[in-house]
Amino acid sequence: MAALDSLRGREGLVLSPRGLDGDGDEEEEDSPAVLLSVLAQHGEVGLCFYDSSDSSLHFMKDTPDDHELHLLARVIQEVRPHVVITSAKQERCVTHFLQQLSANPDYKPEVVTYPFVDFGLEVGKQRLLSANLPFLPASISERDKMSYLSSCISFDSPLMMRAVGALLKCLDRRRVGVELEDSSVGVPILQFHAYTLKGVVCIDRDTYSVLQIFKSELHPSVYKLHSGEKEGLSLFGILNRCRCKFGSKLLREWFLRPTQDLAVLQRRQEVIRFFTSPQNSETLSTLQSSLRNISNIPTLLRRMSLSHTKVTDWQSLYKTVYSVVCIRDTVRHLPQSIQLFRDVSKGFSDDLHYIASLISRVVDFESSVAENRFTIKPNVDPAIDEKKRRMMGLSDFLTDVARRELEHLDARIPSCCVIYIPLIGFLLSVPRLPSMVEKEDFEIEGLDFMFLSEDRLHYRSQRTKELDDLLGDLHCDIRDMETSVMRQLQSSVLERSASLYKVLDLTAELDCLMAMSSASQDYGYTSPKLTSQRRIAVIQGRHPLLELCSPVFVANSFQSTESQGRVKIITGPNSSGKSIYLKQVGLIVFMALIGSNVPAKEAEIGLVDGIFTRMQSKESVSVGLSTFMIDLNQMALALNSSTGNSLVLVDEFGKGTNTVDGLSLLAASISHWLRKAPLDVPHVLLATNFHSLLQLGLLPSSDLLSLLTLETAVDGDELVFLYQLKEGICQSSYAANIATLAGLPTSLVQRGVEVSELYRTGRPVKSNDRASSDEQANRCRSLVEKFLHLDLEDPDLDLQHFMKEELLPSAGELLNRS
Repeated sequence: MAALDSLRGREGLVLSPRGLDGDGDEEEEDSPAVLLSVLAQHGEVGLCFYDSSDSSLHFMKDTPDDHELHLLARVIQEVRPHVVITSAKQERCVTHFLQQLSANPDYKPEVVTYPFVDFGLEVGKQRLLSANLPFLPASISERDKMSYLSSCISFDSPLMMRAVGALLKCLDRRRVGVELEDSSVGVPILQFHAYTLKGVVCIDRDTYSVLQIFKSELHPSVYKLHSGEKEGLSLFGILNRCRCKFGSKLLREWFLRPTQDLAVLQRRQEVIRFFTSPQNSETLSTLQSSLRNISNIPTLLRRMSLSHTKVTDWQSLYKTVYSVVCIRDTVRHLPQSIQLFRDVSKGFSDDLHYIASLISRVVDFESSVAENRFTIKPNVDPAIDEKKRRMMGLSDFLTDVARRELEHLDARIPSCCVIYIPLIGFLLSVPRLPSMVEKEDFEIEGLDFMFLSEDRLHYRSQRTKELDDLLGDLHCDIRDMETSVMRQLQSSVLERSASLYKVLDLTAELDCLMAMSSASQDYGYTSPKLTSQRRIAVIQGRHPLLELCSPVFVANSFQSTESQGRVKIITGPNSSGKSIYLKQVGLIVFMALIGSNVPAKEAEIGLVDGIFTRMQSKESVSVGLSTFMIDLNQMALALNSSTGNSLVLVDEFGKGTNTVDGLSLLAASISHWLRKAPLDVPHVLLATNFHSLLQLGLLPSSDLLSLLTLETAVDGDELVFLYQLKEGICQSSYAANIATLAGLPTSLVQRGVEVSELYRTGRPVKSNDRASSDEQANRCRSLVEKFLHLDLEDPDLDLQHFMKEELLPSAGELLNRS
């Protein structure tokens, strides 16, 4: 402990041979450094790193990772940080990972641990607000700074934000890049960058939400309202037909990490093409039925290593291994030209057959379930068989011993028996006599009293002592010996655990691909052509979710090449299908990037590096941002992070503020993309109701710009949506027709049309707050009736009072309203 304590400096425990913080030669300190902070919890990893060469902070949103942290290993391999910062309170998998990292002779980064409190979420936000950000004015308020930072860094990734706090603490303590400056000068951060692993497509949470790739719903069962969620109508929900939990888990990882790796995608596509073929449907059903029996292998092996194995665990393991052998035998008869089938045939070694046959020969499942403990079959261990034979013949033998014992007992005792109790041994049991009241009455000559139970007295006699010496504790002996056999069986299984883990990976992959194949067959999907070119072509594409909910769905095509139609602007009435079309294109591209078939007649998908959306604003009090600010953040991410290989989907940007400002921002954003070099222009699909954007000529002319609209037809006063995409511009928003369809009062809609026409032609719009004609008629009728009821011959009639109080106010009010 003294040696360990000596390594603890102000920054915590340093696990690197480089020594304490600040040590090292001067040359190392002057060279550019990369410091990476990471936090892993509950199967997710959040990280960020600072590159001193350009004073940039890179962050990666919280991402799922496996128990061996393969994702983190890839990040460290790409970034090659000099320092790795993590929490002193961490999961076992992180400790194991860092130990392996330190044992690598070729690359040993310095590992620094901080107390867990330094990884607090609020601590991270406050340190970020207090950081040296030279590009922001010194007089900026904390609220404005938070608003700006929310557009630069993802605040909805708590693990990453907590890692940022620890990283900034380390930067301040080490004075990275400002060693010679005054202590009041903080380490500068000149830019923020979202970090994505090479080959992984960048998709943020808003995109996953708006495209409905995932959608969690509360479980309908009242017993699971607080404990469970289920997948709602989502892309993952309709494609997830996996038969085992590990298949579902892997499929979710594929959804969370779509890839640009053509080799990986083609490996998946060839399997899906095989299983979607009608002649292979029987093979698909056979394999899926076997996959149902695949259990949680890591959990089973962990229990075995701790000797906590239950009877159900042995049953699960046997079913798993037996099913895996069946899968291997089936796959070996399939075309070995398909890479996955070849891997399964070779990877599922004979160790699996050995484990299955060994368990089958040793474990007596029927007896184990009956006794609720591990028992073995006959002819496994002769010594155990012999003891079990003794146990089986013990009943008759003990009856004979009891008869001889009764001959030597007091004549008042009518009967006795010899019983066997595990851990205690053989005992003589006699009934309690009425005269036996006090404990002194229990004493019988030649017998040692043991205990009283249910009006029966238990004694140890000379013969029972001899039985203990002769037969021993049979039950415990058998149990101990069977436990020893179980440990040997566990050791044999654990020695071959590598084969079981390999089975897990391959069966999960096979399960995912068969699930997508099954969905593809049912929904009529086709295999897309994947290419490295910068083009996307979809013929008669469909929305994978809406087509399941709508009795009739109109398919539409999409084409974006390197030199034409790169930026598409869609105009059309509300409810004409603009948003659905945008989401449809995004989902088809996404499905291609996970290796799935797509809902289209034909499709050619160039590999995109990111899908960015500005389509839906989720307001939250905790975020502290207005709806329009959230819209701007989403647009800023698309403008700053998209490349020539990205897909950008924008729906109704600019409507959250006044018309002129919103239109200006929209025009400026589109012009920004159109003025870029063609190789840097992403695939942009933009829907808007700002018709003046095109009518006023606010956009530069470009071959990259394409104008589209969705067809409608007017039948009398009724607007009919045809949902068919065509080239052109929508000349009217048809707001009045849509308002009528929505059920707004006819008078209100008519007044809206009147005001719109006056505004469009530049004529003044007069206030229209007069009463309706019916109301005016009722007023006049009431006044006339009062006047007719007047008796003009009545000497007491005050006609002047009537005119002043009734006639003139009513007439004046009517005149004012007309």
